[in-house]
Amino acid sequence: MAHGRGFPRSRACGAAFSGGGSEEKRAERAWMPGEFNGSGDGVNIRRLGLPAWRRLSRRIVRSFGFLAPSPSVGLNAVRSGGWVGGLHRSIRRKCRCHVYRERGTTLGETNCCHLQVGPDLPPGPTVSEYVSPPGYHRQAGKKADCSASTATQVDDTWGQKPSWSTRQRCPSSKADGFGWVVEENTGVEGGEPRGIGQRFDSFGELRSVHMESNSGEIEELPPPPPLPPNAEPIKTDDTKKLSKPKRALMARSGCGKKGQPIQLLTNHFKVSLKAADEFFHHYYVNLKYEDDRPVDGKGIGRKVLDKLQQTYASELANKDFAYDGEKSLFTIGALPQVNNEFTVVLEDFNTGKSSANGGSPGNDSPGNDRKRVRRSYQTKTFKVELNFAAKIPMSAIAQALRGQESENTQEAIRVIDIILRQHSAKQGCLLVRQSFFHNNPSNFVDLGGGVMGCRGFHSSFRATQSGLSLNIDVSTTMIVKPGPVVDFLLANQKVDHPNKIDWAKAKRALKNLRIKTSPANTEYKIVGLSERNCYEQMFTLKQRNGDGEPEGVEVSVYEYFVKNRGIELRYSGDFPCINVGKPKRPTYFPIERSSLVEKSRQKPEERMSVLSDVLKRSNYDSEPMLNSCGISIARGFTQVAGRVLQAPKLKAGNGEDLFARNGRWNFNNKRLIKASSIEKWAVVNFSARCNIRDLVRDIIKCGGMKGIKVEDPFDVIEEDPSMRRAPAARRVDGMIDKMQKKLPGQPKFLLCVLAERKNSDIYGPWKRKCLAEFGIITQCVAPTRVNDQYITNVLLKINAKLGGLNSLLQIETSPSIPLVSKVPTIILGMDVSHGSPGQSDIPSIAAVVSSREWPLVSKYRASVRSQSPKLEMIDGLFKPQGAQEDDGLIRELLVDFYTSTGKRKPDQVIIFRDGVSESQFTQVLNIELDQIIEACKFLDENWSPKFTLIVAQKNHHTKFFVPGSQNNVPPGTVVDNAVCHPRNNDFYMCAHAGMIGTTRPTHYHILHDEIGFSADDLQELVHSLSYVYQRSTTAISVVAPICYAHLAAAQVSQFIKFDEMSETSSSHGGHTSAGSAPVLELPRLHNKVRSSIYKLS
Repeated sequence: MAHGRGFPRSRACGAAFSGGGSEEKRAERAWMPGEFNGSGDGVNIRRLGLPAWRRLSRRIVRSFGFLAPSPSVGLNAVRSGGWVGGLHRSIRRKCRCHVYRERGTTLGETNCCHLQVGPDLPPGPTVSEYVSPPGYHRQAGKKADCSASTATQVDDTWGQKPSWSTRQRCPSSKADGFGWVVEENTGVEGGEPRGIGQRFDSFGELRSVHMESNSGEIEELPPPPPLPPNAEPIKTDDTKKLSKPKRALMARSGCGKKGQPIQLLTNHFKVSLKAADEFFHHYYVNLKYEDDRPVDGKGIGRKVLDKLQQTYASELANKDFAYDGEKSLFTIGALPQVNNEFTVVLEDFNTGKSSANGGSPGNDSPGNDRKRVRRSYQTKTFKVELNFAAKIPMSAIAQALRGQESENTQEAIRVIDIILRQHSAKQGCLLVRQSFFHNNPSNFVDLGGGVMGCRGFHSSFRATQSGLSLNIDVSTTMIVKPGPVVDFLLANQKVDHPNKIDWAKAKRALKNLRIKTSPANTEYKIVGLSERNCYEQMFTLKQRNGDGEPEGVEVSVYEYFVKNRGIELRYSGDFPCINVGKPKRPTYFPIERSSLVEKSRQKPEERMSVLSDVLKRSNYDSEPMLNSCGISIARGFTQVAGRVLQAPKLKAGNGEDLFARNGRWNFNNKRLIKASSIEKWAVVNFSARCNIRDLVRDIIKCGGMKGIKVEDPFDVIEEDPSMRRAPAARRVDGMIDKMQKKLPGQPKFLLCVLAERKNSDIYGPWKRKCLAEFGIITQCVAPTRVNDQYITNVLLKINAKLGGLNSLLQIETSPSIPLVSKVPTIILGMDVSHGSPGQSDIPSIAAVVSSREWPLVSKYRASVRSQSPKLEMIDGLFKPQGAQEDDGLIRELLVDFYTSTGKRKPDQVIIFRDGVSESQFTQVLNIELDQIIEACKFLDENWSPKFTLIVAQKNHHTKFFVPGSQNNVPPGTVVDNAVCHPRNNDFYMCAHAGMIGTTRPTHYHILHDEIGFSADDLQELVHSLSYVYQRSTTAISVVAPICYAHLAAAQVSQFIKFDEMSETSSSHGGHTSAGSAPVLELPRLHNKVRSSIYKLS
């Protein structure tokens, strides 16, 4: 839904955006690109007025990246973006233009016959008789040849009083009557415009162009002057625009001092680098089979390169390789040749037999799909090409350690990371991204359900304040037990017979696992299950008839394997088939002929012991390439100095204090600071086995103690037993129908009792139905053990959803938050939720939450959109719909802050961004921040708030330990030295108490700070925001705005029926990025529940 532009009008703020009069609106309508106004009702610039024209110009430039010359009185309004080199917009058409260059000196640019006016022309003396050659121009939907034009600059210095005398023609055809003549550019005199038809370039300098329409016959122009003999045409860039200077990551301004000092150890091991004068040489690897087919398998590449190094050692000057398993190979020093070609033969090489023994049924033959099939070869010949790509200096690492990071720094560190990975691969480790898993029985644990846990380690080099370090951490992955698929499903679902398998759950459990099929013994990846059972699932079998002509015959999968292949199937007929094909070209196998293969899926003092042992067993000192680099790795943990910040004080109801101890507090005998009331409510039970009456009684009793008035529910609605095995959507519809029949009216709140605590099929359809269609707030529970603490936690969530507030920071009530309480400040949290790794057609969900009711920092609301799959950058923050409307995420949050904060616009914006890697920091800083700024300017172009942008990372491997203690670091521990970046502004914060395992700190990166926080003030703000999560009575590991954004994105993603996505995404319009396919648009929340983030959960 599009929204009108500007903040709501009020006496307090007046018109936050002065839109001008009807003349300005008419001018904007006339000059928005992409339209042609043939009525001849041009715009009178003098009547419009210079201030209004300035506003109009800026909006056009912001929205469309160019400024069209303005029309004069009574003339047709033809759009012509002549100042954008190479891009000429005229009646929705583009033309390609040329630059003429005289021995390297650009004289000027033209857009077809339209003379370029703008900063691209050089300063200096007169440029005379500049010639624009004939061009090819589309105008008014017709083709036309453009005549040449002549231009003369008559002033002394460009930019003072530019005046151009030009004459040109660009007719479409005589029948159209369009023949445009650019006659004069009058310039500026005394600060006032001379002539009609003023324009501004992107730097705000006034230009004026007078355009006239030919009437009658097109006047013949004299022939153009001859081109200089030394002029050569150069094609301009169609996308050329005046780009804004990019923002750079801010440098550290200092370290914090507040807090109790504490000495810590960290899992960083110091690295010394001696051979800083050497160079890594990068070679591009091209692997092909003997018949020139590309090699896709990563495992094959390592085997081929190992064999290559053994076979051609002398030709390669006995160089050691660092190979990434794909397309990049690195050496220290150059190979003898720049481009190298070799032939490598692998013997006794087998990764599974090929499908030559017979294909599988479906519209796609697995034997032809090389991306999904690992072929077998007893002896196979490969072609290998190594072509020089780049030279990377090792000195870039040393420069980074001095805070002088160059463009080669990350590449150099990447090379030594690859050396470590290769070293681990040679030791027989399983490589999973940056983690390594030793094939040692002691590292495997049976987790039940057909799944095993495998413990390994992660390692990566990091540039830090104390020098180069190797970060090593324990990591785990889950793998399925190899064996028949049916056995796995029986164990996974804890049933004793295949007839009891829930195939909807089986489909989710099997997706993306790898299987081998018999008797062909070919390996595939599972993409799903068939809709019908093996007896009924049909496909077209291509065969020849009696005349030898090919024809298609419909057969079932069961019939094909039993009759055509002679394979006995004992129990597969009644079960779905495994699909290893594609959504529109399935390939089926009976389930009993499929077996899972290995490697299918993804206390502090104990961790320290494991890490020390990993470093010893890895034996990095024996790696020849590390030795050649002069790299040596210390064996001891790095010591760092930390500080423990004092926990913030909290306020409960009746002005009572809440004291957090070890990051936790409770509401025993405490009332909520703002209690809601639960009225007009009901309970729905989806076949959960619990005493609903006792649950309701406890909620009423405990709610009264907390200050929540809880009325008796309308009714308890039980699901019909016959619906328990029905699809989730049917169960939800059945419950809604039953509820409408039994209840006297629509309830305000529903307590939904589920049989399963996690992964319930009911959850998504139920939330979508209640929140999007009916606007009913719901709370889902799956009680297994009901006690006072459980009921209290449920009531905290319900109170927040109904508009209440559980607790506040004491500094919110003062108010005394540094730099936040004295100036209207909005706090944003942003996150993106993606589908599972194998779900490439599932849209990503972008969520932004914002604080409201300043000076509070404990209340938030959310805005959510879908966007292209796997797109991490949020592309819908600013989404203009014409000149007056913005349907972006930010606009509605800014307006909500404005209306909830006494008609005040925020003068400061603090942004917390989650889920981005260090390589994406520049994009966040220059793309997402720009969108937010544009959204602010769109509401009020005179409004310029200050911005602070902070990225929070949880997906890292730095851990801290208290020496000689079995306990985790205390809550509130902050570290901003030693292992932090040598230049950039970052710190680690452990705000919460680690209950199980080793506490993982959050790594905060301050990318941009216009507000001017000191290190202490910002660290205390981050620490305090970890105590305002209304759903919990503990400090959380990351600031609450990010938690809410993550919650909103994850919960709203449940609205989408993922199983149907591949079929519906191509037919539903939604939010897309450039060049992407349409994305399924999320259903908008009902107006009754859109005001608060808490209502989503």
